[in-house]
Amino acid sequence: MDTPKGTNPLLDFSGLPRFADFRPEHVTPAIDQLLAECRAAVARAESPDTPAEWDAFVVPLEDANEKLGRAWGQVSHLHSVMDSPELREAYNANLPKITVYYAELGQNEALYAKYKALAASPAFAALSPARRKIVENELRDFRLGGAELPADKKARFMQVQEELAQLSAKFEENLLDATNDYALVIDEKDELAGIPDDVLEAARAAAEAAGTTGWKFTLHMPSYLPVMQYADSRELRQILYRAYVTRASEFGKPEHDNTPLIARILRLRREAAELLGFRSYAELSLEAKMAESPREVLDFLDALAARARPYAERDYAEMQAFARDTLGLDTLEAWDNAYVSEKLRVARYSFSDQEVKQYFPEPRVLGGLFRLIETLYGLRVREDQAPVWHPDVKFYTLTDQAGKPIGQFYLDLYARASKRGGAWMDDVITRRRKGDSIQTPVAYLNCNFSAPVGGTPEGGKKPALFTHDEVITLFHEMGHGLHHLLTQVEELGVSGINGVEWDAVELPSQFMENFCWEWDVLKHMTAHVDTGAPLPRELFDKMLAAKNFQAGLQTLRQIEFASFDMHLHHDFDPNGPRTAQDLIEEIRRKVAVIIPPAWNRFPNNFSHIFAGGYAAGYYSYKWAEVLSADAYALFEDEAEGYGGVLNPEVGHRFWSEILAQGGARPALESFKAFRGREPTIDALLRHNGMA
Repeated sequence: MDTPKGTNPLLDFSGLPRFADFRPEHVTPAIDQLLAECRAAVARAESPDTPAEWDAFVVPLEDANEKLGRAWGQVSHLHSVMDSPELREAYNANLPKITVYYAELGQNEALYAKYKALAASPAFAALSPARRKIVENELRDFRLGGAELPADKKARFMQVQEELAQLSAKFEENLLDATNDYALVIDEKDELAGIPDDVLEAARAAAEAAGTTGWKFTLHMPSYLPVMQYADSRELRQILYRAYVTRASEFGKPEHDNTPLIARILRLRREAAELLGFRSYAELSLEAKMAESPREVLDFLDALAARARPYAERDYAEMQAFARDTLGLDTLEAWDNAYVSEKLRVARYSFSDQEVKQYFPEPRVLGGLFRLIETLYGLRVREDQAPVWHPDVKFYTLTDQAGKPIGQFYLDLYARASKRGGAWMDDVITRRRKGDSIQTPVAYLNCNFSAPVGGTPEGGKKPALFTHDEVITLFHEMGHGLHHLLTQVEELGVSGINGVEWDAVELPSQFMENFCWEWDVLKHMTAHVDTGAPLPRELFDKMLAAKNFQAGLQTLRQIEFASFDMHLHHDFDPNGPRTAQDLIEEIRRKVAVIIPPAWNRFPNNFSHIFAGGYAAGYYSYKWAEVLSADAYALFEDEAEGYGGVLNPEVGHRFWSEILAQGGARPALESFKAFRGREPTIDALLRHNGMA
């Protein structure tokens, strides 16, 4: 159905997205119209009559592509957070068109020649550093997009890109469908011993909503994780664990099995890399990252694994001894690990996640997070009004002291069946100069926490309660959000997170996590849900003592995933007899201390690398953690003279040298400008209790 421009919300760029007006039938007419406008802009830009000058060909192209990006961004976002059969159909019908357009753009020789001419012209030196960086990035991206390939290879490269986009979307959909497909209803209350009351309340409500009695458990994190941590029934834990780790594999519905998709994705990625003259997809992926080579990444991971391994072995030996001597479990099975860890932590540090959670009601947590932003950067955060995609979504405006808008963000905190798992930030609108005005940046922040359940004795509604881990996740995503919102760059291509090397993109997010361990921050963001009492200092000290509880095991687990990803895309032969499952088992024998059961199908739900942009880049979490820990150490170094880590002077320096710069200069230069030297690994090891 054709929708006039005035009524199609996807074609309205005058302000915030019109989510209230959006319908899946808007997608195709809007995307078709915007693609036609983009192709017309490309035709004008590549014309011999258009001079190779910034204003003549770069700006009109940016304008057209930005509109397409904003419209498709809304569709992709809704596909991730409010999936429905109609929207999924519209998304998948338009994804190939979008993929082909960008692939064509990356291969356009006339445009490539224009950028080369601009780079070689006397006018290039007169461009701002941000514009020069955009031109350099474009030249690199044309090379990586296949612009230098002969015609037959160009056509094949485009087919590969198109199929890869569809396979990634299908991978994510299979995982969501497999997750939603499973439910376990328990009728006997005594099978649920140990599980916290608020989790049982949510399970009871889920059963009622499904029209059944008893307690309904799912594989969504807020339902699954507490069972693994607290359920005394070993059988219940085993049933749910098995269902969780075999999602989207051959053990479920054939139509949800990601195994064939993984094999195909790996073959196509290798083919794309070889078409461009790289030996592996990892080499291609690292062209736009800080790390120089796959070998450098693997050496970094091996060195970190060597430091972490003794701690991980000690962690596991302690768990085994505690399980045997205190819990009467002679062997530790995979479905026992979270349960035993939680019991051991309670025994050693005399507190549980559940006890801490009562002190983190949502309104207090958000107030504390916003207070931190206001203190460090001198800004104000206030709740605001905007059309949203779900009643639970909140919207906020960030202003300076004078009330001038700096940026805005949506906050979608709770898990639901229509939303993909995990937590992530995405851009809605990016800061850029438009004539005499500056376009205000807008971000989406998405999490998968438990929604509020139950009421208060006074008849009010209880707020959502967050575990400390969830608070850390929220701060992490806010760090990404601030990277996007606090940029001072006015050029679209390197504004916010645009143009930032992928292995540096986690620096601002992991940096924010550190504040979740500061008394000066936590004392302002806690209030017991029933009594209103703040988090007791004694409990905070126990949390701090337990901060590096099993840090060795957690570090090795991240290294296991990162090594698997890098080897998979570097020296694994996707056309050989071995499978991705064979490789992860081999990596585990080398790296891991805890080996899961042979039927664990982790690769089948590793959407970070098969559907989320982290292919040959999962190491970024550890790589950027070196940078973020070292950056945070400056706040710690200055704390004594200032009276705490919440030092606005250092905060403003972090803003101006790192957050404000976006992708306008290499991340390492930004880091050195902030820290005054090259990064070192010392702070990371110290923060993880492995110094």
